[in-house]
Amino acid sequence: MTTVEARAGLLLRILPPALYAGRARMLVERSVMVSRANWLLFLAGAVEPFLYLLAFQLGFGKLVTEVAGPDGHPMSYVAFVAPALLATSAMNGAVFESTYNLFFKLRYAKLYDAMLATPIGPLDVALGEIGWAITRGGIYAVAFLAISGAMGLLASWWALLMVPAALLVGLAFSAIGMAMVTFLRSTAQFDYIQLILTPMFLFATTFYPLSVYPEPLQWVVRCLPLYHAIELMRGLATGILSAGMLVNLAYLLLLGAVGLWASTRRIAKLLLT
Repeated sequence: MTTVEARAGLLLRILPPALYAGRARMLVERSVMVSRANWLLFLAGAVEPFLYLLAFQLGFGKLVTEVAGPDGHPMSYVAFVAPALLATSAMNGAVFESTYNLFFKLRYAKLYDAMLATPIGPLDVALGEIGWAITRGGIYAVAFLAISGAMGLLASWWALLMVPAALLVGLAFSAIGMAMVTFLRSTAQFDYIQLILTPMFLFATTFYPLSVYPEPLQWVVRCLPLYHAIELMRGLATGILSAGMLVNLAYLLLLGAVGLWASTRRIAKLLLT
């Protein structure tokens, strides 16, 4: 018996049968089959951060050559931005999968109504959709990491851990995104999600260090999930590890746990009552 099967068996003994049936992998397999027919759309998600990186390498990076790194010492501006773009890519891929795609399945295709008529529970749905979002984010992370390495933007072998870090970022954002989308009733309300994501992308130290902000605003930025994702990625990319990265790690783990709990409860409430 594998470790995954053992854990699934433990959950089956602990959780109510109506909540979890140990078949989350079926949703991942379905998503893989669907994505094979839309591989160009899948590829676009991997190309977008590379275009950003290329633009900074050829354009803005020529104007701003250096910026303060995680330890305060100057580093290449493009190398500073690259880990942030990887974190943003993992976030965007996870949010897209767990909001737009999930909303269509939930509200229009009624896919989950049909699934819950079989031996599949709400936790299977949540785990399966989050699992696919994490898988997609992992593929993007590997591609982006290879490109960054080829461009000489990685300063340490610790950068290899950016792939599992990207999986954690995907877990956190897909779980919380899934919980949020269960409250939406129309596609027009997706503007609220963009209202959150766009400012976070611009201000979560993606393009400049935290020190440029006034002290009160720095504490606001530290509360943003993307900030913690970027700090974790940037530390690994440069090999400059600090105790603060444990805080970043704990923040993302807590966000993923809360999102998984909330999304499971909401899906159960919407489809089983």
